[in-house]
Amino acid sequence: MATTTKERKEEIIKTHATHEGDTGSPEVQIALLTERINHLTGHFQTHKKDFAGRRGLLKLVSRRRHLLDYVRKNDVERYRAIVKALGLRK
Repeated sequence: MATTTKERKEEIIKTHATHEGDTGSPEVQIALLTERINHLTGHFQTHKKDFAGRRGLLKLVSRRRHLLDYVRKNDVERYRAIVKALGLRK
């Protein structure tokens, strides 16, 4: 699979949207970033020397971290819900 399909993306948006037509809330953005991060993590299992791609992965992880910090700062319950829903904390 090359990347997240349109159907998968719509499914993620529908699952994490806070209201109808919501595509920009932090929850949706975090969920989409998590999907891409998980896909790239699998990619690096087979392509160990793809250092340029790894840099992109680190940028995605950083962006997700900033969004999670924003949500935690504004509403701890929303933060806990999104972390639990995506299974981010071990």
